[in-house]
Amino acid sequence: MLNIQKLRTTKHKILALGLYPGIIQSMLDYDYLTGKSKPDLKAIVATGKNYHRAFWGDQDILIPVYPNVDSMPSKLRESISLFINLTSGRRTRSSTLEAFESCPNLFGGAVFAENVPEKHAIEIYSKIKKINKFVIGPATVGLLIPGSLKLGPIGGIQAEQLTTAQLFEPGNVAVFSSSGGMTNELINIVTRLGKRISFSLSFGGDRFPTVTPIEAFIAAEKDKETEYIIYFGELGGYDEYELASAIAAKKITKKIIAYIGGTISEMFEMPPQFGHAKAMASRGDETAKSKTKALAKVGVKATNSFNDFIKHIGKSENVKLQIENEQLRMENKISEIQKRTPSLFMNSVSRDVGGSVEIIGEEMLSFATTKTYGHIVGSMILGRQLKSKVTAEFIELSLKLLVDHGPYVSGAVSTMIAARAGKDLVSSLASGLLTIGPRFGGAINQAAGHWLEGVGQNISPSEYVEEVAKSGKRISGIGHKKYRIDSPDPRVFEILKFISNIKKTPYTDFAKDIEKITTSKKGNLILNVDGAIGAVLLDLLTEKEEMEVADLQKLVDIEFFNALFVIARAVGFTAHYLDQRRLDEGLFRLSSKEVGFFNEN
Repeated sequence: MLNIQKLRTTKHKILALGLYPGIIQSMLDYDYLTGKSKPDLKAIVATGKNYHRAFWGDQDILIPVYPNVDSMPSKLRESISLFINLTSGRRTRSSTLEAFESCPNLFGGAVFAENVPEKHAIEIYSKIKKINKFVIGPATVGLLIPGSLKLGPIGGIQAEQLTTAQLFEPGNVAVFSSSGGMTNELINIVTRLGKRISFSLSFGGDRFPTVTPIEAFIAAEKDKETEYIIYFGELGGYDEYELASAIAAKKITKKIIAYIGGTISEMFEMPPQFGHAKAMASRGDETAKSKTKALAKVGVKATNSFNDFIKHIGKSENVKLQIENEQLRMENKISEIQKRTPSLFMNSVSRDVGGSVEIIGEEMLSFATTKTYGHIVGSMILGRQLKSKVTAEFIELSLKLLVDHGPYVSGAVSTMIAARAGKDLVSSLASGLLTIGPRFGGAINQAAGHWLEGVGQNISPSEYVEEVAKSGKRISGIGHKKYRIDSPDPRVFEILKFISNIKKTPYTDFAKDIEKITTSKKGNLILNVDGAIGAVLLDLLTEKEEMEVADLQKLVDIEFFNALFVIARAVGFTAHYLDQRRLDEGLFRLSSKEVGFFNEN
């Protein structure tokens, strides 16, 4: 049900189904010009990108993009109150119903697409009525409640159009039409005549709108702010007769000014089809004149003359304006919008604010002096402040454990060889870091991927081991040259201590169960440092940092877990470089005895 008062007072979180940059930007601009601190639009469902770049005032912002509604974090889905559907007509039904099924607190939305199959529109209407929700459209420009909400391109998509139409101060006039263009035109007419809008919506030009005209009138009747209803109707259909009956029955008592377009159709021998699906008078009582008479009979100021229509609007009572010169109030903000240019890069880690560096939303000196190194590193690589002290402590322990593993590994060897060749610090460090890959240093991320995949598939550890074995791969995070099941790695013991701080540990439990299977085959196929860090960190991120499976998968995809190894080992490689420069042993060379020769022939 369309409840304007509820819509006016709710702090909305809006979901866009589909990506239409112009419409999305117009909604953001409206929120910004209204004076909101953050945009109502919180997420977009589309494909091909993780974020959509837009503007908030003159600043670039990123809006998260998800491939489908179910992939959104559960807290975000639960917070969504409205949607704007910008998908194609053929996808409207499935995307709309999916949104209602997946977002429990969603109570309405608008469908922009034209040419939605009539069967689909009827199905949407039927289902939403059963759950007491509303959908405006199809083929609607949306819903506008001044100072509160702009859902769709209604009012215009340019910031200048929004301010010219004076759409920010609430008024007492509701504006309705099937036509999106005419809705916007009526808004401009009303405001130019000194009136202000209480709310406005376009039913949509399709044959079966999912908010019918009579439902919009009843919503206006129940809205305390609305005193007048301005209605632009068309020939065809019987909506005006239903409205006349409701007025006669005193279900609608507010003052209505109506224009019914299409009288010219009576000049044709055969009734022509006008722009909208039902704008055709196939029977006498569907003509514009017949509808106008029916409305006039019950007290509506109804006319077939557009000039008279405008005169009637001009004579309606003005609401007392709270802001005498709305245009002046908007000048500075419009100036900001007009000057905006897109940034070359987007960055969520740090920025310069008035000459002072801000890291993850906090002034650098405060960040450095009040936070632990584990918190600083964890927050920076995660892109947001860590929520839990336990996570920060775990990251700090991991950095310490990963700082070095002797001078024998490929990264350290490469660093030392470069140092002895006379290369500088940065070049030598880079040569060591460049050896990090699938065979050296990449095991934490690969292990985390294994545990995430195994738990996500909801299969037993034994089944997972067989599945990986059949693919001809090894399970990263399992196995050690030195330690065995009967001579465990003390570092792993320290890592696993952290699970005592976590209520549920599905990833660590899975990794330990894998270890039971692999060590039964060979004693040294134990859970190693990489595997333990990956498992415990997954559990910490889930519980302490409130991340969901989709979030964790993104971290695996971008090699988040390997970042710990790279950061820590950079310290170790630097130490080996400096050590070699101090010792100054000269150029490193291998003898012919140390390099064998193999002739395949």
